[in-house]
Amino acid sequence: MDEYAVHLAIAAIAGASVVAISAYFMHRKTLAQILEFARSMEKERDRVKEKDAKENSTLLEESAGNAGGMYHYKRRNHLSRRRIAIGRTSASLPDVTVARKMNGTEGEERGIGSDAEVVSTEMVFKDDDDDDDDDDYYKGMGVPPGLPKVQTFPKVSNSIKRIVGHVTKESSPKSPATCTSTFDSLEGSDDEDNVENNAEIHGSYLEADENAEDTECNTFIQTMPDHIDANGNPIPLGSANIIRSHSKSGDLHGVQPDPIAADILRKEPEHETFIRLKITPNEIPSMDEAEAYMVLQECLQLREDYLFMEEVAPWEKEVITDPSTPKANPNPFSYTSEKKTDHYFQMEDGVVQVYANKSSKDKLFNVVDATTFFTDLHRILRIIASGNIRSVCHRRLVLLEQKFNLHVMLNSDAEFLAQKSAPHRDFYNVRKVDTHVHHSACMNQKHLLRFIKSKLRKEPDEVVIFRDGTYLTLKEVFESLDLTGYDLNVDLLDVHADKSTFHRFDKFNLKYNPCGQSRLREIFLKQDNLIQGRFLGEVTKQVFSDLTASKYQMAEYRISIYGRKQSEWDQLASWIVNNDLYSENVVWLIQLPRLYNIYKGMGIVTSFQNILDNIFLPLFEVTVDPDSHPQLHVFLKKVVGFDLVDDESKPERRPTKHMPTPEQWTNVFNPAFSYYVYYCYANLYTLNKLRESKGLSTIKLRPHTGEAGDIDHLAASFLTSHAIAHGINLRKSPVLQYLYYLAQIGLAMSPLSNNSLFLDYQRNPFQTFFLRGLNVSLSTDDPLQIHLTKEPLVEEYSIAASVWKLSSCDLCEIARNSVYQSGFSHALKSHWIGKSYYKRGPDGNDIHKTNVPHIRLEFRDMLWRDEMQLVYLGNADIPDEIPT
Repeated sequence: MDEYAVHLAIAAIAGASVVAISAYFMHRKTLAQILEFARSMEKERDRVKEKDAKENSTLLEESAGNAGGMYHYKRRNHLSRRRIAIGRTSASLPDVTVARKMNGTEGEERGIGSDAEVVSTEMVFKDDDDDDDDDDYYKGMGVPPGLPKVQTFPKVSNSIKRIVGHVTKESSPKSPATCTSTFDSLEGSDDEDNVENNAEIHGSYLEADENAEDTECNTFIQTMPDHIDANGNPIPLGSANIIRSHSKSGDLHGVQPDPIAADILRKEPEHETFIRLKITPNEIPSMDEAEAYMVLQECLQLREDYLFMEEVAPWEKEVITDPSTPKANPNPFSYTSEKKTDHYFQMEDGVVQVYANKSSKDKLFNVVDATTFFTDLHRILRIIASGNIRSVCHRRLVLLEQKFNLHVMLNSDAEFLAQKSAPHRDFYNVRKVDTHVHHSACMNQKHLLRFIKSKLRKEPDEVVIFRDGTYLTLKEVFESLDLTGYDLNVDLLDVHADKSTFHRFDKFNLKYNPCGQSRLREIFLKQDNLIQGRFLGEVTKQVFSDLTASKYQMAEYRISIYGRKQSEWDQLASWIVNNDLYSENVVWLIQLPRLYNIYKGMGIVTSFQNILDNIFLPLFEVTVDPDSHPQLHVFLKKVVGFDLVDDESKPERRPTKHMPTPEQWTNVFNPAFSYYVYYCYANLYTLNKLRESKGLSTIKLRPHTGEAGDIDHLAASFLTSHAIAHGINLRKSPVLQYLYYLAQIGLAMSPLSNNSLFLDYQRNPFQTFFLRGLNVSLSTDDPLQIHLTKEPLVEEYSIAASVWKLSSCDLCEIARNSVYQSGFSHALKSHWIGKSYYKRGPDGNDIHKTNVPHIRLEFRDMLWRDEMQLVYLGNADIPDEIPT
């Protein structure tokens, strides 16, 4: 073992010796090479220095006597590079020189994007130690009259060519006066007026010397700074000069307009162009995709068959010739007697049927029967459950979203500049409609608190309620609650939704009771009370006044008809007329709470047929004979829609194809949502046909759908409704979501309301729907419970813009959608968003009214048309006008 260890040690020593000797000789060889390279570099520096000295002496002789600028350059010995700089103004400010390479004949320039070398620059920071280099300054070449001051340098060596970097950076249109470098700051200099506006490739920054003697050399050009005198010495700058005040032109901010932005501002919107996306190749769909598209065609055709459409469009009935603001009706509640017609109507299996006269047996207006409706509904439900169709629709929706993201990346600046071209318009003064707000909660909590205190102070002895066999004054009511006006505050009022209301619709409804007292709700928030709704009428007029003052905000208030008795219609119309509740900024929707089971339990109704009779028979009576309900006839002129409301999260039994008729529905269970929807749709369809034949206004079905509950709610509304409120459950069904996109069904979404009840704000699909191109708008739902400010609609927009980073263009597009979804008259829509608003794409847009760029609407229309052609396999028949 000892002998073996000795042998190993000897071998290790020998190996280490060989390695050490090899390393020594390799080190010597490398060191010799480095020393030889250093000597050669020193010789090269000496040769270049001699050559430059000769060129400098020649240049100084030629330029003697010329009033040029003083420029400085020096060589870095350790890098063999030359730095080129302008005389400095401050030790803390960089000196910048712009270089442009010239090739070919005199004055010929090769632009960026061609094969020419890139325009480039180098920035040099001069320190206080550079004072020793002042003797390196020299005078520049003379400049012909009429051209900006320039400096031409001699030919630059190849080593200098390698050190220059890219300089051609276009200023952002969003911040034309903000610069990211000293080079960019030349854009706003006082010599900007000397620069040619039509110069090619950033001509506002660079200007070539056309009289340069040597066109084959590299020419460095820059406008002489204002802080250098004729001898090249720096001129001291005062604070006013540093700010570059332009008080002569009236610019208080000291910033000159960006010439690029100014040019776009002068352009007409019709001339806007944008970068178009061609992402999906024109390929033949696979067999599975073609089958899916044919099924989607079937769904769209079903909706077209069901939906009520006016035979004569509003823009054909009323041609707008006067572009001025429509005149307000001075007597909105005046009634002129109209002759009764011979129409005869009667309820048959839950649907009112109309005949020409009492002896006629032929129905004037045929509507789909209940069995057919429920059969088609089940067909839709089977389609949306198909895996193949779900995959196709999901893929198309994701592609739509990504296309929009790419469009924004490529065209957001162009859209922003296009918005600047619309004088006067911005988000605050484009029309916005609150497309979903309940009248009983239309005021905010502070407004209601002030109103209650005001009434308690001014009218304490007003008899307001009958309770427990006694008439009570307002003062006595508050004394019974052990409250005074001084005690009241917002917290005690307790009408604001909080964490306790999440997934608790019953607790949310209790928030309608001020101070938790139903008697206060009856006094202040009901129109059928002892004082005939006077207090609610007064607070409503105050809300109307706020809307009128804002001018650009409108609302569609939902007010309830419960269906307990037929006289409800006359009571509501009388309350509207007697309290003079009229505003050009307001229209009404009727909401029907789905409370059959409660009324049945209380003995108010015996079957579901009683509710349908109480709701629809008075409407047919006033349509046939306006003299029978004159106030209702006047009120219906401002009613534009019909809504269904209640807690959708309640479990319900899905309807079968053969359901009992309303007269047969006598059990205590509440009918399913789709059951309500069909009978409301069928009766409204017949009513609208009758009213249209008499030249009266029509009423559209716009129910609460998709806030919670089963997906069949959205399927039933797809067949029957013009627009819906909420619709957040569309995120669970890609097929229905794609169908709602293709049909462009309006969604009045309320993210803040959903956040209090069913869905956290950050999970709300509003942003996704908007990106994908669904017809979405923002609404407040219940300002009393949800919002804190005097302008709840603007609060809704502002929070959405902050959370989802919506741009001004996005907000204006959403506001434009809200006007489209609303039920305001054709004359008002023409005034608010353009006289051709009913046309598709940019042809229907007036950027001077909507502040939405044509670029955005052309892109949306292009994508929608592509999807329609894809679904219809290239055979889509797309009308030029949007259906109403």
